[in-house]
Amino acid sequence: MSEKGEVDLTGAKQNTGVWLVKVPKYLSQQWAKATGRGEVGKLRICKKGIQGKAEVSFTLNEELTVIEGIEDKTVSAPREHPFTMQSVGGQTLAVFTENSSEQRGQSEERSDGSSSGAGAGAGPDKIALEGVVVQRAECRPAVSESYMRLKRLQIEESSKPVRLSQQLQSPVTNNYKPVANHTSNLEYERKKKEEGKRARADKQQVLDMLFSAFEKHQYYNIKDLVDITKQPVIYLKEILRDIGIYNVKGTHKNTWELKPEYRHYQGEEKTDE
Repeated sequence: MSEKGEVDLTGAKQNTGVWLVKVPKYLSQQWAKATGRGEVGKLRICKKGIQGKAEVSFTLNEELTVIEGIEDKTVSAPREHPFTMQSVGGQTLAVFTENSSEQRGQSEERSDGSSSGAGAGAGPDKIALEGVVVQRAECRPAVSESYMRLKRLQIEESSKPVRLSQQLQSPVTNNYKPVANHTSNLEYERKKKEEGKRARADKQQVLDMLFSAFEKHQYYNIKDLVDITKQPVIYLKEILRDIGIYNVKGTHKNTWELKPEYRHYQGEEKTDE
């Protein structure tokens, strides 16, 4: 309701009765396609029999029977829709509008017999009572070939999986083309140039490169090992401390060699004591 709680109750004073009718989803969608305030169909009400029981039916405008978009096919909606009448019972239902007759509020029912509009939190817009529900009904399509075809296509469409695997008859030429250099590689090269340092590789990969190098020679200075492994100096020294010994004196001063438990040389050289 509005912030001030103002509701136009003219409809209640006039004792206006309205019908609350449930319609199929496809029918309401077709009504929405009607341009402006154009005619959507015709409602027929007639009484038959001694007791004068009302028989109600709705005929959809022929221009609105075309339904598109189901499996990329065009199907026709049924035109004839008989009503199944229901009593309101002990409930009190009302219809409200907000701003204009085109913006319908939903009716709200209460067990105490009172009714109110479903426009809570709508701001200062004016709400009006259009009338009290005096008849409930359900609009159902008449069983026909067009209706059965429509339902079959709707069921098939709803049961389709969201993702499907499909075998390609020819190679895709407009997407996923091979590239000379991937974006990730270009980003890696850019970072290397900007940061001015080498990117760290996996430790096991570095160890494999170091063991392979020490199989050829027993001693290496840090510069040669950096050139071989392409790793940052600090990172490389951390790994070398686990597997190597740094010589601070002797003939091979300032070089690295493997710890005794890791040594396996092609032509083992002797270490100066």
